Amino acid sequence: MTFDDLKMKPRKDQPDQKLNGEKAKGLHFLSSPWWCPAAITLGILCTGLLVTIIMLGMKLFQVSDLLQQHQANLTHQETILEGQILAQQQAENASQKSQKELKEMIETLAWKLDEKSKKQMELHQQNLNLQEALKKVENFSGPCPQDWIWHEESCYLFPSGPFNWEKSRENCLSLDAQLLKINNTDDLI
Repeated sequence: MTFDDLKMKPRKDQPDQKLNGEKAKGLHFLSSPWWCPAAITLGILCTGLLVTIIMLGMKLFQVSDLLQQHQANLTHQETILEGQILAQQQAENASQKSQKELKEMIETLAWKLDEKSKKQMELHQQNLNLQEALKKVENFSGPCPQDWIWHEESCYLFPSGPFNWEKSRENCLSLDAQLLKINNTDDLI
């Protein structure tokens, strides 16, 4: 079929002229046999395009709604994360403050311990000095020889071994001393 075939040819059953003799204006192409299938095809295509546009519009609305939901969810999660970060920062600040307080407390306790240790060392030294002085006093026999005890202007020796009276008297004589003789109870005190 060629273009010439598609030209408008008047049909025998439709008059080309109006009753008053003027030529009909307008829809000459309706007389073509190809008009009907072309119109149906275009109608189907338009309907398909319209349905596609409607479907795409619905999908666009669904995607837009889904994006809004995701945006709201992300905003909510962001708010939660910001709250968690803030809480973590506050916990870190509190922890740092506690660590600082503990460090100061440890330093104070260490200083006090050092002071107490110094005081203890001083007391220990004083104790050693007193013990040494006490030993000197215990060993001090006044005008008496060593290991003798001075009491009310007399020197006394208490030997470590058991001696009978005779052995004790010999021992005293060898030391240029005499045995103790108690005359009254006042001498016992």
